[in-house]
Amino acid sequence: MPVSLARIEWVGFSTIVIREFQRIVRIWAQTILPPTVTATLYFVIFGSLIGRRVGLVGGFGYMQFIAPGLIMMTVITNSYGNVVSSFFGAKFGKHLEELLVSPLPNWLILSGYVAGGMLRGVLVGSVVTLVALFFTRLAVHHVLAVLAALLLTSAVFSLGGFMNALFAKNFDQISWFPTFVLTPLTYLGGVFYSVGMLPAWAQLVSRANPILYMVSAFRYGFLGTSDVDLALAFGIMVGAAVLMFGTALVLLSRGVGIRD
Repeated sequence: MPVSLARIEWVGFSTIVIREFQRIVRIWAQTILPPTVTATLYFVIFGSLIGRRVGLVGGFGYMQFIAPGLIMMTVITNSYGNVVSSFFGAKFGKHLEELLVSPLPNWLILSGYVAGGMLRGVLVGSVVTLVALFFTRLAVHHVLAVLAALLLTSAVFSLGGFMNALFAKNFDQISWFPTFVLTPLTYLGGVFYSVGMLPAWAQLVSRANPILYMVSAFRYGFLGTSDVDLALAFGIMVGAAVLMFGTALVLLSRGVGIRD
């Protein structure tokens, strides 16, 4: 009895995701431990020490306020980092070609890597959430908002990591974007402060930062308050995910960064 095409595609997709999961677990000292330690230091230094002087932010204790932002920051960096390192490693190791000549369509290959990045982002974000519970109280007010913001954000930055890996020609180039673009945008995205605390001109500049909308939407799920319009925030996330998926698929189909 012939195996259906859908069955072949599912096996291929699940194989990519399982391989990514095994890679995350196998090198846990690089994938899970460092962000956990970093988040713990943030909570100790910013939350416990500085937070006592800051006081309330938006009616919440500073530790409680920054906790969703720190979780989201972890999700962003790990979703991005997993895909960019894994896909570029496949390029560098010259075994990506074997995957591209397989019966799997390009959209499914892309989906597999993105799912792997989302898996790491959610996994590490969950660990950081557990760390946060040792320092502050987190009560989820809107479960759907938390899940939607979490999954959409991890998908967007997994796709960003994929495109970075496509264009990168060496290991230095996969670290350039996170260092000079992603990290500044994350720190200026309302992780450690409310946009309402900024002067008018700085608020205007901050609203051009897409990470602000992601962090604010995720924080809304926990605290019930947001610095931005939620419809706009989720619209930006959905639009970015769709646009970036389409762009990444076109680039992959044209062999950009692979046949160069």
